[in-house]
Amino acid sequence: MAIKGVLFDFSGTLFRIESTESWLRAVVTEAGLALPEGELARAAERLESAGALAGGALPTAPMPDDLAALWAVRDRSAEAHRAAYTGLSRQVPLPDPRLHDALYDRHMTPAAWRPYPDTAEVLGALRQRGVAVGVVSNIGWDLRPVFREHGVAPYVDTFVLSYEHGIQKPDTRLFALACDALGLAPQDTLMVGDDRSADGGAADLGCAVHFVDPRPVSERPDGLRPVLDLIG
Repeated sequence: MAIKGVLFDFSGTLFRIESTESWLRAVVTEAGLALPEGELARAAERLESAGALAGGALPTAPMPDDLAALWAVRDRSAEAHRAAYTGLSRQVPLPDPRLHDALYDRHMTPAAWRPYPDTAEVLGALRQRGVAVGVVSNIGWDLRPVFREHGVAPYVDTFVLSYEHGIQKPDTRLFALACDALGLAPQDTLMVGDDRSADGGAADLGCAVHFVDPRPVSERPDGLRPVLDLIG
């Protein structure tokens, strides 16, 4: 069966967030604070363990019960997303409490994200072949400016973001919204993502599914190119 449309996840699939240390360093510098290198590195390690960077490592440190409940539904609204991630960040003492909100704001900027080396190539090739493209993301903010800033927005026909619909993957309704937006049946659609649990929900709707490894940008130069072979 010919694939007529491809749905892509965002984080870990088309783009990757900066490192936790880069994230913290940018915010500390912007705030005009002087933080010794050793202290900055230790704070970054603790923030990573807490899972405070959206798109970064998942939490490994124990989470308070109230935060755990919020974490489970964090992608259903902008308010829950900010509260969950700033709540995790606040588990780590920082030299100025205002840095927690600044860290959250930083992760929403295009400068905090890098496309994988083959993102533009693959999206452009799909456009040339007449294959419709959608982005389906569990997220709490508008990622469209990231795509515009990095020059790949023209290759995307629709964005279906969890917080705009109050639904998060793997709920099949989110994938159904994306298929409807492209005017395609799920059986004619391929979902590409890095999370077997969340992105794998598309299979329950009848989509084909392909997984990529969410490695750092420098370590995954051509992870998306197999998608072109699947299209035929």
